[in-house]
Amino acid sequence: MATVLLLRHGRTNANASGGLAGRLPVELDDTGRGQALRIGERLRKLPLAAVVTSPLIRCRQTLDLALPEIVPEIDEGLIECGYGDWEGRPLKELAQDPLWPVVQQHPSAVVFPNGEAMAAMSARAVAAVRRRDAQVTAQHGPDALWLACSHGDVIKAVVADAMGLHLDEFQRLVADPASISVIRYTPMRPFLVRLNDTADLSALVPPKPAEGALPESDAAVGGGAGGGA
Repeated sequence: MATVLLLRHGRTNANASGGLAGRLPVELDDTGRGQALRIGERLRKLPLAAVVTSPLIRCRQTLDLALPEIVPEIDEGLIECGYGDWEGRPLKELAQDPLWPVVQQHPSAVVFPNGEAMAAMSARAVAAVRRRDAQVTAQHGPDALWLACSHGDVIKAVVADAMGLHLDEFQRLVADPASISVIRYTPMRPFLVRLNDTADLSALVPPKPAEGALPESDAAVGGGAGGGA
């Protein structure tokens, strides 16, 4: 199967001030714009077969700066969790809400007031990524790389699913602004290749197979099965 790079958008004014943006149209701040330009230097080294994004402006701004020559496809399944009445409020204020400990310790049970259930967010995000990954694989082959730009909780939920973690464990994960997490799905299981990464990405480019050698995808699946024993 193909390999997906999950990119979190760059820093926003809400990130900097400690607010919960949710689905509000917050934009990148100066730091976030710089992060997007730098991530673009890394991403342009990769032969990306597809680029998709959350519809929210902070994700679209990140890709406009990082990959200005590419028009990404909007995928509603990658949108931020709907935090309802919590949106736009300071995190230090929300930390006093009785729902806050549940969000931190038992997120699978959380339904935000006038908003979305975290379990529903996880289900639709995982479904969107897996569906798109299958499409990219069918169109471009099992060694294809593709990029999805989304949000912290969405990325953490997708990574938790790939790791076989219950959603209640996803708060143990971190997805910083402008970081990349990488998942390779296979017929056997997903493999988490990188998490919250800000380093060079060129090692992800698949090598050209030597004449007469097994396809890289076959070798990778075989090696993964052995390595997991």
